[in-house]
Amino acid sequence: MSSLLKDLYSPTFYNRLADALVITVPDFDKSKFIKKIYTSGFESKELKERMEHTAVVLHQFLPNDYPQAIALIKKTISQLRIEGIGEDGLAYMFIPDYLEKYGINHFEESVEALEFVTQFVSCEFAVRPFILKYEVKMIQKMNNWSLHTSHKVRRLASEGSRPRLPWAMGIPFLKKDPTSILPILENLKKDPSEYVRRSVANNLNDIAKDHPQIVMDIAKRWSGLGTETDAIIKHGSRTLLKQGHAEILKHYGLDDKGISLSNFKILTPEVNIGGSLSFSFIIKNENLTEQKVRLEYAIYYKKQNGQNTKKVYKISERIYPAHAEVSIIRKQKFVLITTRKLHLGDHQISIIINGSEKEISYFELMA
Repeated sequence: MSSLLKDLYSPTFYNRLADALVITVPDFDKSKFIKKIYTSGFESKELKERMEHTAVVLHQFLPNDYPQAIALIKKTISQLRIEGIGEDGLAYMFIPDYLEKYGINHFEESVEALEFVTQFVSCEFAVRPFILKYEVKMIQKMNNWSLHTSHKVRRLASEGSRPRLPWAMGIPFLKKDPTSILPILENLKKDPSEYVRRSVANNLNDIAKDHPQIVMDIAKRWSGLGTETDAIIKHGSRTLLKQGHAEILKHYGLDDKGISLSNFKILTPEVNIGGSLSFSFIIKNENLTEQKVRLEYAIYYKKQNGQNTKKVYKISERIYPAHAEVSIIRKQKFVLITTRKLHLGDHQISIIINGSEKEISYFELMA
């Protein structure tokens, strides 16, 4: 069985989809639909290309009248549910893509469709072109969604309005001024769904990258409201913590005074791609009282131009009793991934204690 994500768009998938469309779409021609799906270039298409291709082909079998087409899509989702096809299937992301592609000029109909479809498959990407086109008008709709009975719709309000949602288009006006989405986050800060609360934290973390003071103000205002809300603040402040932002460190009582680093060693000074960097060090709390200690390390990855780019990794955060001394050994894998290219040569690693970068050492990445 193939493990490639693009092969979610398989003959089995298209047969099940077409069988549902036969029931919901008048005069639907299943064999013609399948033939149009499997064009000569289908095998070379990647996941997103297959998703978009499916939306385009479906459009050819639905009415040109957009509201009529949406009505049939809703019927098809209901039919898929009747047939026991589970929600949140990645392959069904072609439905939000359809709304984005063909509904951008039909605001009211598309807003209603997004609200319905996201309860079957997430519309967090599809909603963003509507935010860009309609701005405050769309944000107002999303504010209403934040009070919806469905946790999936509430989550769309926070996740879809993130200024910097990964793998999606950015929202420049929200990067510049996120004020309009703060009421959404306020509505959801005590949401009963962890799925929603985690999205709120991710939204805060996006905002922190451009407006750290806004997130600091929210952290102070929400602090102590409850365990879940405290967790939102902590996760939403993760970028500020990794940056060693002084005010957030103070907020969490993270002070490096009296916390010493010693015996920092690179155990594998030469690391092959596919292998691991091993390093060790000793941390001691030399204070007369216990101290919260957040330990991190930073890898300075070498870029193609010879400069370095810093990436911070968390080790732990816990209370160290007075005079406690702890030996720590860690490994960092250097495997090829799609989001980062590895370049051979000298690299650096440093240890970070409560946001303060300490000793830096060197190692070499080899082929």
